[in-house]
Amino acid sequence: MIADILLTHFNQVFCPNDPGHPLFGQDMKDAQILEDGYIAVKNGLILAVGTGEPDASLIGEETIVRSYEGKIATPGIIDCHTHLVYGGSREHEFAKKLAGVSYLDILAQGGGILSTVKATREASFDNLYQKSKRLLDYMLLHGVTTVEAKSGYGLNWETEKRQLDVVSALNKDHPIDLVSTFMAAHAIPEEYKGKSQAYLDLIVEEMLPAVKEDNLAEFCDIFCEKNVFTAEESRYLLSKAKEMGFKLRIHADEIASIGGVDVAAELGATSAEHLMMATDQGIAKMSEAKVIGNLLPATTFSLMEDTYAPARKMIEKGMAITLSTDSNPGSCPTANMQFAMQLGCFMMGLTPVEVLNAATINAAYSVNRQESIGSFTIGKEADIAIFDAPNIDYPFYFFATNLIHQVYKKGNLMVDRGRIV
Repeated sequence: MIADILLTHFNQVFCPNDPGHPLFGQDMKDAQILEDGYIAVKNGLILAVGTGEPDASLIGEETIVRSYEGKIATPGIIDCHTHLVYGGSREHEFAKKLAGVSYLDILAQGGGILSTVKATREASFDNLYQKSKRLLDYMLLHGVTTVEAKSGYGLNWETEKRQLDVVSALNKDHPIDLVSTFMAAHAIPEEYKGKSQAYLDLIVEEMLPAVKEDNLAEFCDIFCEKNVFTAEESRYLLSKAKEMGFKLRIHADEIASIGGVDVAAELGATSAEHLMMATDQGIAKMSEAKVIGNLLPATTFSLMEDTYAPARKMIEKGMAITLSTDSNPGSCPTANMQFAMQLGCFMMGLTPVEVLNAATINAAYSVNRQESIGSFTIGKEADIAIFDAPNIDYPFYFFATNLIHQVYKKGNLMVDRGRIV
């Protein structure tokens, strides 16, 4: 079959393995790395990958052939944990962070998530849309082609729906594909202070059915944390969400280990997120239940904490892990997925192959898009990140610099040398 586009002579093409399930444990250390590689694209899909000179049968009169000596290619990067849509910003809390005031103490003072809730409730659809679009543009420029986006800064139906509507609109309008997660249980709104069960009942009885009816989100998430929602409350909400047909995620073991990973394992959650305080027992339970550990090292960095999620131990115990930005206005104000991936090496001891597997094929499974993205399997969408780097180690060695040369989304050139096409 003749290719529409033929990308040739890459120094290396990183090809994750896709055995039909996430890469667990030691399988994360392996991938195919094609030297002098090429990628052939037809109708926006991967037609062929290989090494050396492409077969002549791939080339016709209309085939666009481009050469990439000195460059590497990976599948489009997938950021599978973000809080994309929000109003305002929280730089006014930065001095408190520098002075050592904790995340939960800032929340208790009415700041943190509750500060962003106020700003988001006051923001119009257009304001939220334009702000989120700018963030997506930054992400695209850094090689990201798919993003999971959570609600959770409304804590009432009107604003939660506005956030979800923004995600839906951007999924149609922006080159990046968006996967929507409903997270009204991100905090307890001030009007329900001391009445967390009543708030969860509101979510279960009114919000979740409305989200499902309008197909506004695929996943449901909750913040299981000390002074937020307990493990029992998390089990209640996620059990109800599962009955309604939602796939499950859970913020767990971020600041304290209070049983969130047990809930994830019991209910068969797709992923448990953060996990800085995960215990050996919790890791064993997640490994047995095949829960993906979604690790967010830039959050630990931003909070100026010392404890990073025990990624090496998770891999040794057979877990599948991913890496994400946790892009949000408070605990991790960044849109740079490359930096999060580099922290995976520097602060978690992961290898470049493990990090790339975490941010491609495992991330695809985390957002339930494994059939269409995450690897260069023939027939998957041609989402391609091209780095100005001689080998796959270089983007991790040469850190805190955007090395993206080009980005293709479904076979279309979307980023070219630092600008969106």
